[in-house]
Amino acid sequence: MSLVIGEISYTNILPFFYYINREKLVNKGCQFIPSVPSQLNNGMAKGTIHVGGISSFAYGEHSKDYVIFPNFSVSSHKEVGSIFLFSKVPITQLDKKSIALTSSSATSVNLLKILLNRYYDLDVKYEVMDPDFSTMLTHHDACLLIGDDAIRTSWQKNNNIHQYDLGALWEHFTGYPMTYAVFAIRKDAWDYQPLLLEELYNQFQHSKQKTVANEFSEMITSIQSVLGGKKAFWQHYFSGLNYDLTRRHIEGLELYFQLAYEMELLKKPVQEISLWQPMKHCYSV
Repeated sequence: MSLVIGEISYTNILPFFYYINREKLVNKGCQFIPSVPSQLNNGMAKGTIHVGGISSFAYGEHSKDYVIFPNFSVSSHKEVGSIFLFSKVPITQLDKKSIALTSSSATSVNLLKILLNRYYDLDVKYEVMDPDFSTMLTHHDACLLIGDDAIRTSWQKNNNIHQYDLGALWEHFTGYPMTYAVFAIRKDAWDYQPLLLEELYNQFQHSKQKTVANEFSEMITSIQSVLGGKKAFWQHYFSGLNYDLTRRHIEGLELYFQLAYEMELLKKPVQEISLWQPMKHCYSV
């Protein structure tokens, strides 16, 4: 039975995939499915995807069904550089106004709701839309974009549009890093493919370490050929991201899940965060 791996189609998770030996993994029974986070979240929930990067919020929704790879995340200690609220007015003036939310996200959408409700005390109307900046702001006062959509928009927007980095706002109000994505494993896949999961984990670890060690240089050249942008921009962008999952990251996630539950964004509280160990039972933190 094959192991289906979800691969988020954004540059921010690329360090985990850039140096993996895809041919070797495919020959051993892996299948890679690239897509946006919201589609991968749905695939994991339905069981059509067994392991991969998913939104942290999606893990919170299914924490009893998933374990997560230790040491891996897509996080930021402050600015994330690719999750932006674009607004026609300052953020403090958004009360009673409307915001268009990208259909590509789960973690960031709910992070924005937490920030605006809990920390800005704003009452805002939301509508989920396809991630198109022009259409979103034609019908709404502000919009949320993530990933490469957010990066390209930040390059092209008019100067009169206010731009807010959600990672920076979260750190400002809580002091914690924000973890946007984790590498989740369905427990049934963990049961029937333990050796292949260990091989996959080792390859992700190798790719992450090599990418960070060479300061993302080879990967950035590859990204530029597709998305453009100056090397200095991409170096600054990746230097602001973090790919670890420390105790501090876990504490930030626990606060995020707690606030999401209190606001009824999560139907059930997250009782524990379970981490995978090679050839062993998972453990909770």
